[in-house]
Amino acid sequence: MCNSLFHFINAERYMGSDELDSYMYQTVGHHAIDLYAEAMALPLYRRTIRGRSVDTGRVYTKCEGDEVEDLYELLKLVKEKEEVEGISVGAILSDYQRVRVENVCKRLNLQPLAYLWQRNQEDLLREMISSNIQAIIIKVAALGLDPDKHLGKTLDQMEPYLLELSKKYGVHVCGEGGEYETFTLDCPLFKKKIIVDSSEVVTHSADAFAPVAYLRFLELHLEDKVSPVPDNYRTSNYIHNS
Repeated sequence: MCNSLFHFINAERYMGSDELDSYMYQTVGHHAIDLYAEAMALPLYRRTIRGRSVDTGRVYTKCEGDEVEDLYELLKLVKEKEEVEGISVGAILSDYQRVRVENVCKRLNLQPLAYLWQRNQEDLLREMISSNIQAIIIKVAALGLDPDKHLGKTLDQMEPYLLELSKKYGVHVCGEGGEYETFTLDCPLFKKKIIVDSSEVVTHSADAFAPVAYLRFLELHLEDKVSPVPDNYRTSNYIHNS
């Protein structure tokens, strides 16, 4: 059972950027993360990313100033505050991320839970869609993905085209090669759903063949789902900053 969430804040956003050059973390879409706590009725623990990608080798060793140590410190806090025994991660193919998450979990005596690891991506995408996960594309960074056409589209809408791109160019249909990133607006774990009222497209790199761009959320709100959640389930909407 999921009993807490954790999130890293991109320190560079204070300088006008939502995108952090990180090997570990997605930072676009951070404007809406606070709503996850209320949508899921869970506490949210946050920490500013202070480190960088310093140790980029195949095997990670504790390294001062590395962004992985930010993960260690935040999970250490979560373990102290909550009854946490394991950490669920969405890694599918990245050995880089898997090795670092396992390193942190081993140091904190936590069990890494990587249920998606090495799953067939076409099957996984189909399974996510059929499970009523409403996720939209908020960043594109691959040949064939057009910011004007594809940002804001749901995975359901994008599935046929992603399969086509996979056959043509080898694009990972679940975005595991960094081709795109998503933000979840609704799923079976949510007590409420997130509604995007307004957003804007930000161009990060205007490459002629594979432009990199993302959605910046401007206004959002939560709406009750069809079956309202009793008030006694709405008790964990609070945020912890580290």
